[in-house]
Amino acid sequence: MEKQEKEIIIKTEYIKLDSFLKLSNICSSGGEAKMRILDGEFKVDGEVCLQRGKKLRPGMKVNAEGAEYIIKAEENKP
Repeated sequence: MEKQEKEIIIKTEYIKLDSFLKLSNICSSGGEAKMRILDGEFKVDGEVCLQRGKKLRPGMKVNAEGAEYIIKAEENKP
């Protein structure tokens, strides 16, 4: 089974893992995100991450629910 890839565009320098999980609709609330992070459900760049405040920057990858999410920076239009 091929892993699904999804791009998530951020408008800031970074996004914290718990906020990312809500933005990408993986978790419906901050409380749910906190519990699932502490349960070790998510990987950041291939390693299990237990820090809900982990700063995710463009180019980083999050593995969640069988999909790989790639953080992308919003492109500035001239």
